[in-house]
Amino acid sequence: VQLQASGGGSVKAGESLTLSCVASMLTTETNAFSWFRQAPGKEREFVARITYRNGVTSYADSVKGRFTISRSGVKRATYLQMNNLKPEDTAVYFCATDPSNSRSPPTSQAQYNHWGQETLVTVSS
Repeated sequence: VQLQASGGGSVKAGESLTLSCVASMLTTETNAFSWFRQAPGKEREFVARITYRNGVTSYADSVKGRFTISRSGVKRATYLQMNNLKPEDTAVYFCATDPSNSRSPPTSQAQYNHWGQETLVTVSS
């Protein structure tokens, strides 16, 4: 499974961006899609997750109410709509899959089985 992420860019605080992640195929290994991000000098952190079967979503507290994750089965794609962006949202963003149908995200990043390449989001004040 290969994941192709896109949609990053440079925006001003308060503006919006939508990231996309397209999978080369959907299998039992791709039961859920997630977005992670890594800011300069910081560890990679979970942002949002959606289960493909039921569309159950999970969000990091820092993005709740501003970011929305969705998916399109037809397009094998997952989207991250990011509204009211803040400078602290500046990071490289990654999409990833995990095989679990659990409503909750995996507790360890080691449980994610496929990772896409990064897409950079820069938010200026």
